[in-house]
This record gives sequence, structure tokens and C-alpha cells, in this order.
Amino acid sequence: MGDFTTLMARDGHEFQAYLAAPPGRPRGAVVVLQEIFGVNQHIRSVTDGFAAEGYTAIAPALFDRIRRGIELGYSGPEADEGRGYRQQLEPEQTMKDVAAAVAVVKHSGRVATVGYCWGGALSYRAACELPVAAAVVYYGSPKDAAKKPKCPVMYHFGSADKSIPPEEVERLRAAHPQGIFYIYDGAGHGFNCDVRPSYDAAAAALARRRTLDFLASRLTGGNRAREDDSQENE
Repeated sequence: MGDFTTLMARDGHEFQAYLAAPPGRPRGAVVVLQEIFGVNQHIRSVTDGFAAEGYTAIAPALFDRIRRGIELGYSGPEADEGRGYRQQLEPEQTMKDVAAAVAVVKHSGRVATVGYCWGGALSYRAACELPVAAAVVYYGSPKDAAKKPKCPVMYHFGSADKSIPPEEVERLRAAHPQGIFYIYDGAGHGFNCDVRPSYDAAAAALARRRTLDFLASRLTGGNRAREDDSQENE
């Protein structure tokens, strides 16, 4: 559905981004922020999914500052490789690339960021630093929760996530009480990714519905989350 295009950050860095256009007039735009596995087939599929819902969707290749074309699978060694790439990047550099992606799609209307794992932490930071209308954090743990989001943020966590224990979620909830928090009972880290062993179809579907409702309310002025939905644990 989409294709790669070349962007330039404010510091002159050129990098790739996967850009998918909606079938009709855009309802707004979504910047999809990758896990530590690069803009791989899964992230491209997620990006295409948001485009199918009517949003201009873009996934910046944040590892391009190291080397172009990094796409990893989900084995232990590949996860270690991805963590190594992440550690080579300065947060300020990465946010320049996210900002460039936001700038490219803002002609489509209001912009939101949606990030997964490492990208979830970046989505939180984007909410604090960039001109976005909303942000969604999937199992991402911000390094600096002292930063305060300037826009509404929705959070999705799994109760069985060993990478982000309940006390970490509560720390974030205390730092950002205005946030919309959802905890999915029995779901582990990466529960949204349908090519990972931790995939939880029910949790992923519910989180997606809630995310789409949230985006509709913040980007298009559409219906807000259903009345029977709550912020309690599921």
C-alpha cells in the first residue's frame, strides 16, 4: 500500500520513511514509531493499517543514522542487535527525525504519534516536545517521566509484561495522572505484534479499537470512546 520516501532532518541527515496514503481525503496523520527491530514488515503493515482507516501514515526509519535498511526479526540475537543499535543513537537525534516526519504529514491535518516499545517511549517524548495533537504509547517506558506531555496521551500495557512491571506503570501514572491508561490482563510485552510469540489477539484488537477511537476524537473531532469503555483493567 505504501512506499519508502526520503526525508531530511533539521541537521541535514537524510533518511528513509515508509509513507502510506489513505484511500480518500485524509482525516489527519499518524506517525508510527518503530520498535528496536526497524521499519520491518510488521511496522509497515501497522502503517498501512492506519492509512486504511483514513490517515496519512508514515514510519520514519530511525536506524538510518547508523545504516540504511536495517530490518530485524524477533529472535533473541536479533533483539540484542536491535538494542545495540538503539544505544548508538542520541535521543536528540532521533527526535529530529520524528519531527521531520511530523512536518512532512502535517498538511493532512492534525498529527498523532503511535509508538511501540522503544517507539512508545519516543511517542511520549514527542508528546512533550513536538507539535502533535495526541500520542499513543504501546508498552513503552519513558526514561524521563519528569517531562510533561503537552497533548493527550493514551497508554497500553500488559499485566504480564516482564520488561515493564506494574510498579513502573504506576510510576508513570503518578507522573502523568491526566493520561488514559489501559492494562490488559495476562498480556505480555509486544502483545500487539502478530509475528511475536507474545502476540495476544484479543488484547491487540481491543487496544486497536481504543486507539482508533482516541485518534478519531483528537484528530478528526469524531466520536469519543464508547460510553461502555472505561480506564479500568481488562
